Amino acid sequence: MKTLIITLEYPPTIGGIASYTYNFAKHLNPAETILYAPPTKGAKGFDAQNPWKTYRRNPYFWIIWPHWLKALWQIWRMAKKEKIEMIHIHHILPMGHIAQYIKKWLKIPYIIFLHGSDLRFASKNRFKLANFRQICANADSIVVNSEFCERQLQSIAENLPPIKILHPCPSDEFIDASYSQAEIDKLKSELALNGKKVIISVSRLVERKGHALFIPAFVKILKTVPNAVWLIIGAGPEKNSIVNFVQKNNLQSVVRFLPALPPMEVIKYYHCADLFLLLTHQDKDGVEEAWGIVFLEAAACGLPVVAGRSGGVGEAVEHLVTGMVVEARNTDLVAATTAELLKNSAYAKQIGQAGKERVSQEFRWEKQMRVLI
Repeated sequence: MKTLIITLEYPPTIGGIASYTYNFAKHLNPAETILYAPPTKGAKGFDAQNPWKTYRRNPYFWIIWPHWLKALWQIWRMAKKEKIEMIHIHHILPMGHIAQYIKKWLKIPYIIFLHGSDLRFASKNRFKLANFRQICANADSIVVNSEFCERQLQSIAENLPPIKILHPCPSDEFIDASYSQAEIDKLKSELALNGKKVIISVSRLVERKGHALFIPAFVKILKTVPNAVWLIIGAGPEKNSIVNFVQKNNLQSVVRFLPALPPMEVIKYYHCADLFLLLTHQDKDGVEEAWGIVFLEAAACGLPVVAGRSGGVGEAVEHLVTGMVVEARNTDLVAATTAELLKNSAYAKQIGQAGKERVSQEFRWEKQMRVLI
């Protein structure tokens, strides 16, 4: 079936939805897959590496409203030219409007893919919520990333088409990658990590990821694990406040910052770490994690995980089996849990191995995508 994937986030842009859409496309028949995404730096070289056809178009008018009418015109022409038989929509607002019109005019069915943040965005006001409900109702099916996301959807919309749960998975490279000890030692040397117990956090630097919450716990951990080091990979609006908090607590010598990196670049840093930690929690706007792909990426690399209890995170991390799911604001519990994993290498290795096996058995893209058949 000739399928058109419409997304506003796609590599080389870095992010969860970008990674999702890329890996999803990677596991479809390239001869029957067309992808629509915005232009971005490095896109030409990236697209040339992939066997499916990618259209890069600026989707918005600057002056004419609604701005997405430009994308409607582009996608209508594309759908006719490519003889599209099915449309996959990410970013339901505004791209869902386009899917409705294309379905009406060209009789092409569409599937909505929800990632969590789109549900929160849809609930901002009555107008957006009404549009969201209509787009969902007219869809042929809806794909969500977790049971938590499904419950959220059902709490704000009725008369829904069939809902399917497709758990986002790490790219195959996370599971299959291997590095020699010499390569790991070299990288550790570059970051001054030799002889250290390394905690790694990979995410956007936003409030709900919990970096600021971990700093008081990290101070406590250093009292019993004095060789602990925290490696933070990511970028975002909270960067300056996190750096200031690190400086205020005199942690400059034991915290390393790296910028946001493409998924394939991040893998080697996971293999330098002893534990993955992210204290996910509901932020001041009520936003929670609908899933938590980074926890599975870490597990795929054999790392035990400490995760904040939030939204669908408990589905991505199996408590006491592949990691520890804790209350992010309980500083003493976070410190004790993390310190125990750092000090008890055998236990940490057991948990990390369980996580690696779980990812390998359950969270492969080819397996998860069977729900769409």
